Formats: sequence, C-alpha cells, structure tokens
Amino acid sequence: MGKITEILKTAQLRARELNLPYEGALKPEEAYELMQSAPGAKLVDVRTRAEIDWVGRVPGAVEIEWLSYPGMKLNPNFMASLEQQVDKEALVLFLCRSAHRSHTAATVATQAGFTACYNVLEGFEGDRNPKNQRNKLGGWRLKGLPWEQS
Repeated sequence: MGKITEILKTAQLRARELNLPYEGALKPEEAYELMQSAPGAKLVDVRTRAEIDWVGRVPGAVEIEWLSYPGMKLNPNFMASLEQQVDKEALVLFLCRSAHRSHTAATVATQAGFTACYNVLEGFEGDRNPKNQRNKLGGWRLKGLPWEQS
C-alpha cells in the first residue's frame, strides 16, 4: 500500500470513529504529506484574511474565508469561491485556526458535492489548553510545517 493510500485510509477511519460527515480527518503532518504527494490535492485555508495576514499563511494554500473579519459573519461567497478555485473531484484539505471552522467548511463542501473533503485536525495554531490559551503543542505552525508571515 502506498503512503498516500495509507494516510487516506487512516484519515477515513478517524472520521468514521468520530462520526464525521465528510471523508476524513488528518493530522497536520499527514495533510502536508498529501499536499506534496497526492496529485491535485488542494489545501483550503478558511481562516479570516486578518488571521492569515497577522498570524501566518501556508504557502500554496487556497485562501477562502469561511467567516469574514471583523464581525465574524459567514462569507456568502464561500461556496462560489470554492467551486471556482477547486475541482469537485479533487482531494480537498480544509484548515482553520483550530479545526472548528474547517470542520463546518468540509461538511458544507461535502453536502455541495465535493467528493473527497478532509479536515486538518489541530488547525494552524492548535487547540486551547485549560487556561484558554493556544496549547503550543499542536497545529500546523507548531509542528514545524511550512508557513510564512507577511
């Protein structure tokens, strides 16, 4: 079994165990491997423009806000932008700050006919600790995966 197939099967099993409504759930390292190796895979960063500009971006990601800053209102053009920039048959990896907005985006994209939606667990910055702070343990950036800041 190839590395891509192994990662996808593991992510699909996670999604079934968590009863998720989309194809799979990936660890950040797995998502990065798929970005590099899976033909046509697209990472879709759904964080706000402000988050991407101030906190950092993933090189090569498609950037489409799920919620718009300020006000955190639903982006009414999300699906239209996604359909314009990403093929419905592509392997689509959704990323946000902590995997919550990306979970919703993956769910909605699946309902709209995207066939291979995956959520990147831990997000870009990781989950919060009991003190309501980013835990400094998880997430794309803290795992040392490629990112840049403007």
